[in-house]
Amino acid sequence: MAPRSFWKGYLKLSLVTCPISMMPATTAGEKVRFHTINARTGNRIESRYIDAVTGKPLAEKDEVKGYEVAEDEHVMLEDDELAAVALESTRTIDIEKFVPADSIGWIWLDKPHYLAPDDKVGEEAFAVIRDAMRATKTVGISRVVLYRRERAVMLEARGKGIVLWTLRYGDEVRDDADYFADIEKDKPDPKVIKLVKSLIDERTAEWDTKLVEDPVQDKLKKIIAAKKKKKKPVAAKTNAQPEPETPSNVVSIMDALKKSIAKEKAGK
Repeated sequence: MAPRSFWKGYLKLSLVTCPISMMPATTAGEKVRFHTINARTGNRIESRYIDAVTGKPLAEKDEVKGYEVAEDEHVMLEDDELAAVALESTRTIDIEKFVPADSIGWIWLDKPHYLAPDDKVGEEAFAVIRDAMRATKTVGISRVVLYRRERAVMLEARGKGIVLWTLRYGDEVRDDADYFADIEKDKPDPKVIKLVKSLIDERTAEWDTKLVEDPVQDKLKKIIAAKKKKKKPVAAKTNAQPEPETPSNVVSIMDALKKSIAKEKAGK
């Protein structure tokens, strides 16, 4: 059974409108979460805001946003001033632009959500927008208030539905040239490339969600289950591997690759 939607509103393209529901496409609900506990009493610890200078607890009504302009000097903004620059929290995703689907790099994609029609009457309008984007190989760009912030979003057709991605802000994305500029431009030896391709072929398999399972979570759940039964948890085996030696030249890389390929074939 699909989870209940956390957002309901309308998808709009010019005069075409349909009611929609939205649900995050990912979840952290299955992750093991911990509370900080007082070891002596077993009670949970409560967090409170305090004045950094006086050390006194702060009432919620006294909290304001401040932008630091100098050491220990802030410009304070009231809630109504912040609200004045924010997008009105309407429940309409109005598609303003369309761009080629392959023109938005992966680094701009933040968090995915599923969009689906919220009633039978709106299914036709929803399907028209979805299929038109698929046919033109475009994605829609809009803005909406989510998680208390105005966000640019991208909409792409996916199966019978639409996936809405929140997009990162421009000042959040760093230019990869700043990090890759010092890498040598010389191409590797073709013989080395050929050996690496052989190694890739040996390790190529179909995608499986088991490839991204979290073993730490499974171990934590076993420890917690054992403690609930007041049993001594079994010590987990470490899979620590020694640090690989850094090859000093092309000859050592070739040698390492040949040994790797032989090992892969022997394992199979």
